[in-house]
Amino acid sequence: QVHLVESGGGLVQAGGSLRLSCAASGRTLNGYVMGWFRQAPGKEREFVAAIKWSGGSRSYADSVKDRFTISKVTTQNTVFLQMNSLKPEDTAVYYCAAGAGLITSTLRTGAAYNYWGQGTQVTVSS
Repeated sequence: QVHLVESGGGLVQAGGSLRLSCAASGRTLNGYVMGWFRQAPGKEREFVAAIKWSGGSRSYADSVKDRFTISKVTTQNTVFLQMNSLKPEDTAVYYCAAGAGLITSTLRTGAAYNYWGQGTQVTVSS
């Protein structure tokens, strides 16, 4: 069992920055992929970014590439999402997720992840 707790959301003006954190507990994350997803009101959940815990390779949605950076601190069992140049369309609830043994072709699929956090609201004003 993996327990995930997100933090760092809030209200920011367009062009601003936020850093989300996801603290994991319960078991070692070796072999896991850690992902960030978001869901805006009335829209489906969408993939934002992912990082492989072992090795650290990263993947980003085209909509956030060059603006967002996913990273991890292994000793803290924590994943971060640094969000720069925020736009109003980035407004959503952001969720952290953990998936065991995911391969590259599945890490953008929410259904492939085993554990989810409660989410943190990010609101970007224009």
